[in-house]
Amino acid sequence: MCEIVPSRPQLVRSALLYLASAALFPALVSAQVRPAAVPGGVVALTVAPAGAPRPVVRFGGKPVLLQQGPEGWQALVGLPLDTPLGEQVVEIGPEGRRLPFQVGPKAYPEQRLTLKNPKMVSPDQEDLDRIAAEKERQIQVRSQFRDVPVARTDLDLPTSGRLSSRFGLRRVFNGEPRAPHTGLDVAAPTGAPIRAPADGVVSLVDDLYFNGKTVFVDHGQGFVSMVCHLSQARVEVGQKVRRGELVGLVGNTGRATGPHLHWSVYLNGAAVDPALFIGSIPDPKPAR
Repeated sequence: MCEIVPSRPQLVRSALLYLASAALFPALVSAQVRPAAVPGGVVALTVAPAGAPRPVVRFGGKPVLLQQGPEGWQALVGLPLDTPLGEQVVEIGPEGRRLPFQVGPKAYPEQRLTLKNPKMVSPDQEDLDRIAAEKERQIQVRSQFRDVPVARTDLDLPTSGRLSSRFGLRRVFNGEPRAPHTGLDVAAPTGAPIRAPADGVVSLVDDLYFNGKTVFVDHGQGFVSMVCHLSQARVEVGQKVRRGELVGLVGNTGRATGPHLHWSVYLNGAAVDPALFIGSIPDPKPAR
């Protein structure tokens, strides 16, 4: 058998194409999200072999984050808290090839809180109109898909402190059931620094009814962080931030029972557990 040896120009072109692909969609690194196929969790799926072109992958009609690893293209899929249990599917490619996966149960505990301001539990109609408009604005921001490389999906805790409320708690305010807790709370003093959990672009800075002073950071491909209840924001919309850079200061604005940071993480528009993206952390302990 005769072996066909590529010419030098062919080798150079191949090497350049490889380097361009690697630069555009970097390989996975060791520090990454811890998958959990439960409502509010994240599923990691291999959706194409390593040598294949970058696929198009959607869950619930929304594009999902893709990374290129040694075993192939991996999709990270955020599962909303109301995801039904059992079989779910992602769709791959223009032909919509279906790749199934299983979602298991997770029991989230209940949390009861007392608020001094009754309007933070039962707003009047004027405030309800404001809340509805703010909700639509936030959905739009956290559902954007900025198609840029995402080399890392591990995140840094934005501020230091005791973890006071975990993600997914079934919340009851002044005896009234309300929506589940869609973030991770860190008890910290007013004025404590809040830092970007990863590289990104600031996509929203606002003062919202429930969230108070709020900053959204878009990390790319539908991977978004939100920090709120700030006393001050220290960034502007469109500003590029690096991991660890100051974005604001801890406060007590919006619906809060004391100074703390609320941190939410979104994938493909779904709020998912921020604890899955950081290192091992202890369970929250009651304040003394």
